[in-house]
Amino acid sequence: MTNLPGIVITGGSGRMGRMLIKTVLASDKCRLVGVLVSDGHDWIGQDVGPLVGLPASGVMVSDDPLEAFAKAQAVIDFTAPAATVAFAGLAAQARAVHVIGTTGLSDDDLKAIDAAARHAVIVRAGNMSLGVNLLVQLTKKVAAALDEDFDIEVIEAHHNQKVDAPSGTALMLGEAAAAGRQVTLDDMSDRARDGITGAREKGRIGFSAIRGGDIVGEHDVLFAAPGERIVLRHIATDRAIFARGALKAALWGQDQDPGAYDMMDVLGL
Repeated sequence: MTNLPGIVITGGSGRMGRMLIKTVLASDKCRLVGVLVSDGHDWIGQDVGPLVGLPASGVMVSDDPLEAFAKAQAVIDFTAPAATVAFAGLAAQARAVHVIGTTGLSDDDLKAIDAAARHAVIVRAGNMSLGVNLLVQLTKKVAAALDEDFDIEVIEAHHNQKVDAPSGTALMLGEAAAAGRQVTLDDMSDRARDGITGAREKGRIGFSAIRGGDIVGEHDVLFAAPGERIVLRHIATDRAIFARGALKAALWGQDQDPGAYDMMDVLGL
């Protein structure tokens, strides 16, 4: 049992954190060796099992990443950009695989993460599910097959507590569409429409974000031309799919050389 990879979950009290804790505790392929929360959180010092509705686990919640990462072979991180950048440096020092599901990262954040990847394995993806990563591949192929007579719109919906828009998954899909058309998303992205905006510019890749209720995640890629429409869709109904994908990435990373990877690498796509 002690030879199994040790996993640390950051942001343990959040929606994804709780699901990740349950997923790791239920796995026979790894061990939960640490759970991190923010400074001053009332979970600190408590056994994480009862906090997520499970029996005592022997794993105490902490706010000290240095101590937690020293015991870990992998860190699974769905937090916030500033925290993720800090964790990337610490995980690299510990030579632990760092699985990043955090979204809303800036270009400077990504540069810092890439620097950490020179010393350790980092797997970063806007979405960890198999279905979404297949949708990314399909989006790229369809975009490559259709000309600019087809407008492209990425439509995403999430729960009302999500703080960033477009979602990381929507941006993945937009990047795939841009790659299929051999353009850059930065040049062709259309993210905001309000007021008298004029007619849609040909070739642009649009984004629409919906926030409401407890929607786990829904993504459509719409290709619309005069007389016809093609819609590629993925609907997530259970956050567990992301937790399973993240754990798969953490285990896959144990056998890899230092570097920056994504879920396409993990899934062999």
